[in-house]
Amino acid sequence: MLPLGTIAPDFRLPDPTGEFVSLTNFANQPALLVMFLSNHCPYVKHVQAGLAKLGRDYAPRGVGIVGISANDATNYPEDGPARMAREAKAAGYKFPYLYDESQMVAQAYHAACTPDFFLFDQNRRLVYRGQFDASRPGNGLPVTGQDLRAALEALLAGKPIAPEQTPSLGCNIKWRLGNEPEYFSH
Repeated sequence: MLPLGTIAPDFRLPDPTGEFVSLTNFANQPALLVMFLSNHCPYVKHVQAGLAKLGRDYAPRGVGIVGISANDATNYPEDGPARMAREAKAAGYKFPYLYDESQMVAQAYHAACTPDFFLFDQNRRLVYRGQFDASRPGNGLPVTGQDLRAALEALLAGKPIAPEQTPSLGCNIKWRLGNEPEYFSH
């Protein structure tokens, strides 16, 4: 996992229309949430409505939110930009949903699965990298976003975030052959 306190790795990625969004687009916001998502992953599908609601709840409070798909669209065409636009609209995402074709941004963030969440403070230091909540497809627990929401509330209130964080669980990022990062194989 990316160590707490790590400075947010820079990015400049296109959305499905070709418009670029970068880390600097969020410069004046008190927090930044970077989420690695996938169109076809059952874990993302399971929390999709919760992600859209989280965006509606926290963007008005100044939280910068961005979703990134880094899956290999050659072998997983359902995760490519054309389908990302439809997915974002169907899910109700109001935040930018970007495509990391090179997979270099996912590697820089040490993203391992979808969904994977990285919350940064105003100075863009990592304060949370963990699960959305304890709900999983088929486990019967409601999707609440409890873990991520607790981290966001603490951050916005200027309170410390517990360093004990449960890693996210989901589908492995679909790396292009030969592009798997070192951290992934250990």
